[in-house]
Amino acid sequence: MLKRLFNKKSKVCPLDTACVPEGRRVYAIGDIHGRNDLLQQLIEKIIDDDAKRGDVNSEIIFLGDLVDRGPDSAGVIETAMQLKRELGDVRFLMGNHEEVYLKAATGDEKATRFFNRIGGKETILSYEISIREYMDLDNAALAQRLPGLIPEHHIDFIKAFENQIVIGDYAFVHAGIRPGVSLDEQKIKDLRWIREEFLSVKEPHEKVIVYGHTINDDVVEKGNRIGIDTGAYYSEKLTALALEGNQRWYLDTAASQ
Repeated sequence: MLKRLFNKKSKVCPLDTACVPEGRRVYAIGDIHGRNDLLQQLIEKIIDDDAKRGDVNSEIIFLGDLVDRGPDSAGVIETAMQLKRELGDVRFLMGNHEEVYLKAATGDEKATRFFNRIGGKETILSYEISIREYMDLDNAALAQRLPGLIPEHHIDFIKAFENQIVIGDYAFVHAGIRPGVSLDEQKIKDLRWIREEFLSVKEPHEKVIVYGHTINDDVVEKGNRIGIDTGAYYSEKLTALALEGNQRWYLDTAASQ
């Protein structure tokens, strides 16, 4: 019995060996949901952390859901655009909330109704519209108002967001992936919306999946995935995962409160 036990091949947890290419440092930021105040705090922490470490090519990845629920989605977009201009190596993933935001911004009534249901009211009010005007508009009138309310440069910026980013042994997505399907063949709907079908799988994926979308009180580390959506819009905790070589660590805004 003992002999048979020791002859078994031990399972290697993908997280134990996962790494990013030499000379790169990656910071991945979880779902912001309109909390521009927390984003600015976390960016300061990332810049300070990066400065204390060796000189390498550093980059920041936003995992999507910059908008909705929190009070200042317009401000988050402006901050994100500024970071892209000033730092350069900043990339953005399209979340399900950005998907709905873009549809609502076209004046689509159905999309506007759904947008309001999932936190779009706060996004709309972060632009140049009063709460009184907002309350006076029915859904059809609000849908007509949105194309003139949301700036074109915000729409163009978000339209350019990516669906997945692969770096070394990690794949960065918004929601997750469809298990058993190669990364090259993933459907956009799954990358932005999937939940239980992804979370319930324990077997290794093609890469270690870094994702947001699903809220937890703290970072979730499983053998095949890392979840960093810590519910910033209500918890005051916006989280970033940092990766270099085979090392990983976390930064968040909890200590700033």
